Amino acid sequence: MGVSGSGKTTIGSLLAAQLGWAYAEADSFHPAANLAKMAAGHPLDDADRIPWLAAIGAFIDRTITDGRPAVVTCSALKRSYREFLRAGRPNLKLLYLEASPAIVKQRLQAREGHFFPADLLTSQYRDLEPPGPDEDVLHVSVDGTPQEIVDRLTQAGIAG
Repeated sequence: MGVSGSGKTTIGSLLAAQLGWAYAEADSFHPAANLAKMAAGHPLDDADRIPWLAAIGAFIDRTITDGRPAVVTCSALKRSYREFLRAGRPNLKLLYLEASPAIVKQRLQAREGHFFPADLLTSQYRDLEPPGPDEDVLHVSVDGTPQEIVDRLTQAGIAG
């Protein structure tokens, strides 16, 4: 989890590949209306996010039913979103990719071909409710290369 541009796709896909797990990118679960709204420079609201979170939850449920571990990226900016995703899924592990606004802005400005404009970054940080200690979320600094971050995660026993 983390704001757009924090490295969720890059780190999530590398982590899944290293562990031999399935991988899903949360953006692929957005309804077309959400993608259009963001591409037009408008932030999503809670009502926009509910069907998206439900689709991600359904993916998680399918992987559990199929007995195959997976990594799925999701901004999960608010505590209520994380609680929604965790409901009935006690083995779900959440990782928070912590990144400063300056680093993320730089990444978003360099990114090409993505629907999320850098101008929406402010709304992401405004909506962000960093996970508290009672949420059992692993906080991960995005300092270092993506592979170094993945190596730190696997050494920390994220798959265990």
